[in-house]
Amino acid sequence: MLRTVLFRALPAVNRLSVCQYSAAIPEPSRQPEVHYNQLFINNQWHDALSGKTFPTINPATGEVICQVAEADEVDVDKAVKAARNAFRLGSPWRRMDASHRGVLLNRLADAIEQDAAYLAELETLDNGKPYAVAYTVDLPNVVKCLRYYAGWADKWEGKTIPIDGDYFCYTRHEPVGVCGQIIPWNFPLLMQAWKLGPALATGNTVVMKVAEQTPLTALYVASLIKEVGFPEGVVNILPGMGPTAGAAIARHTDVDKVAFTGSTEVGHLIQQASGSSNLKKVTLELGGKSPNIILSDADLEDAVEQAHFALFFNQGQCCCAGSRTFVQADIYDEFVERSVARARKRLVGDPFDLQTEQGPQVDEEQFNKILGYIGSGKREGAKLMCGGEAAAERGYFIQPTVFGDVQDNMTIAKEEIFGPVMQILKFKTLEDVMDRANNSKYGLAAAVFTKDIDKANYLSSGLRAGTVWINCYDVFGVQAPFGGYKASGIGRELGEYGLDNYTEVKTVTIRVPQKNS
Repeated sequence: MLRTVLFRALPAVNRLSVCQYSAAIPEPSRQPEVHYNQLFINNQWHDALSGKTFPTINPATGEVICQVAEADEVDVDKAVKAARNAFRLGSPWRRMDASHRGVLLNRLADAIEQDAAYLAELETLDNGKPYAVAYTVDLPNVVKCLRYYAGWADKWEGKTIPIDGDYFCYTRHEPVGVCGQIIPWNFPLLMQAWKLGPALATGNTVVMKVAEQTPLTALYVASLIKEVGFPEGVVNILPGMGPTAGAAIARHTDVDKVAFTGSTEVGHLIQQASGSSNLKKVTLELGGKSPNIILSDADLEDAVEQAHFALFFNQGQCCCAGSRTFVQADIYDEFVERSVARARKRLVGDPFDLQTEQGPQVDEEQFNKILGYIGSGKREGAKLMCGGEAAAERGYFIQPTVFGDVQDNMTIAKEEIFGPVMQILKFKTLEDVMDRANNSKYGLAAAVFTKDIDKANYLSSGLRAGTVWINCYDVFGVQAPFGGYKASGIGRELGEYGLDNYTEVKTVTIRVPQKNS
């Protein structure tokens, strides 16, 4: 039975200032019931064929939430067969009007919107992000993404081409086929929507491997996919491990395309698996070490707050985090002083508390990795200005940490930390900072803070990054493409550009007979 929408989602915000919305945020349940913990294949729930399970952990406490079925290669093969059958010529999905694909995506958006409070609770329990952020930022943007691509479903058009001779030539945009999608743990709901939206709007079928750290919300969305009427086999959701389930998707010869969001290291493996199997199409959204450039003429108060947000949002677990903060020399000392004061005021704690700005890191592995990077910063001579330690006796909380006097050759300035560790570097000239900002294997995002439009244009045109923000950070619109240069990825997600990755272009040429005169 289809649902009716009971409320309108709150507006998405790009700042971690949710207090203005707190009156409208429903009080969360701190122990939301887990309804689904199996594999979702062919619109049915299954145990793993091996019978294996794994624990998913509450990162705020380190306690087990529940056991989840663990997919491996045989389960992937089962899901791929279901997706292939759903994609066969003449199937209900292939015969469905494009406009009705849009209707189904809109119904899914409605169902997610209705259950937004529960999904935010589940995301907070499983991922650790503050509930207020999950409810006011992540969930509204999930809904926006699905509705945006619902609108594209019957508008992704080909062209007629005036080739020479007596011919009628046109192009068709056809779905690629079975799409393997592997999503990360930092934005589980949002990354699921970013992948499903364009794939389903263009008529593909999907086998999605969700992160083993955060499987619960994706599985609940799977139940909604069935509820709103998607045919059997169109979407299959598999919790499992990267080296088994993820690798099986990447090398499967009946998967036509793989889309991955995660680390650059795993991106290499997926590219290699594609090349050694069936040369499936690959799109990759990978790591970053994004420069955030603060010029001396910037509004200092705003730049400090924006730079704080750019690094610490989502516990620092953002691929596009502004993780190299370059500050012009004549305002450097004051910027550092203000940034340290802001970091010390950051509220770290219970992610279900509506005042909390920062929850725990996603798991013990990330927690230890981040503390290791903090140790390397100290050893290599960066000046620890604040933080640098665990922030609680249990759970995976880390103090907001700021390093000053950071040099380009330090490990913390080169490698992706993926945690609440701010590095502030000094520069003198635009030419100096341009060269240093681009001196990285990554190229995902960048930002410039200045009141001078000429300087903004100069830097934005020269920075080798897929997204450049001017006097703002982490401003996303589903209409605008996102992706990286260099080792930060291949292809783009979101916007019209995101549809390209999920379609084949077919040229059809027809001879037009001419009457004898």
